[in-house]
Amino acid sequence: MRDVWKYEVFKRADGLVLEVYRLTASFPNSEVFGLTSQMRRAASSIPMNLAEGAARSGAKEFAQFVNVAVGSCEAASCRL
Repeated sequence: MRDVWKYEVFKRADGLVLEVYRLTASFPNSEVFGLTSQMRRAASSIPMNLAEGAARSGAKEFAQFVNVAVGSCEAASCRL
């Protein structure tokens, strides 16, 4: 099992989640179930997928979860 906290990308992704939640808190209430929700889910998906992949035993499995995290990063329009 890999230590996910040793990866700089995980630390940045974790910080991104906090920032997205902070920023979306000021969005209009009409966006709570739309844009706000999508941005929060996409941002949260990045570190969660990295952590889940790090818990896998094989390099191929880890790479698969990293690819999913990259896709979430694109959805969140982030640059880690």
